[in-house]
Amino acid sequence: MIVSGGTLSVVAAKAATVTIPIVFEVGVDPVRVGLVAGLDRPGGNITGVTNLNVEVGPKRLELLHELLPSVTVIAALVNPTNAILGEPYVRGLQAAAHGLGLQLHIVNASTEQDLDKVSAELVQSRAGGLVIMSDQFFSSRIERLAALTIRQAMPAIYQYHPFVNAGGLLSYGPSQTDNYRQVGNYVGRILKGEKPSDLPVIQSSKVELIINLKTAKALGITVPLPLLGRADEVIE
Repeated sequence: MIVSGGTLSVVAAKAATVTIPIVFEVGVDPVRVGLVAGLDRPGGNITGVTNLNVEVGPKRLELLHELLPSVTVIAALVNPTNAILGEPYVRGLQAAAHGLGLQLHIVNASTEQDLDKVSAELVQSRAGGLVIMSDQFFSSRIERLAALTIRQAMPAIYQYHPFVNAGGLLSYGPSQTDNYRQVGNYVGRILKGEKPSDLPVIQSSKVELIINLKTAKALGITVPLPLLGRADEVIE
């Protein structure tokens, strides 16, 4: 059994075997990227859970704009080596930025050396907020990214709850706990004899908004009451 999270890892696992069962958790359309033949009947040796990631990218930009209505330039931190996820993600952000009358500045990073240069690029862009693309490279460096945004006094939003726990301002995205619980359920069913090809891909639609009020206060930001009221969790 192989359990894999993140599109690039799942693509690699699928390429490595056609016999060992694979259960995935990804944030893209698994049919579009060729992981499964169909959502209802995946076929082959692979199935899993897909979450709302690319689809809610524009919403993250909207939330940041709602929080910072006077800001006109927003930066987006993107991993350019992850074309499967990055290209549709950037297109969605660009369309949202255009609709909101915002200027979107893309900052690329895919190595530790790139991250060392992010602070300077953010200053140069004159961005007043930052949207971080959901990507395995960034997810494995959440604490570093949170520290970077605090050091730069940069209001930022990411997909996952741990970013806010580490001091980031906002997170908006799927519940990892909920998604991996469903992954674990599929793992158990397959180990008991069911075939991945017979288990439909679960399309998770649950998302959660987390706000770090301590960080907002430190940045001198007053969070609008309607936004606070929509939060699933507020860290004070």
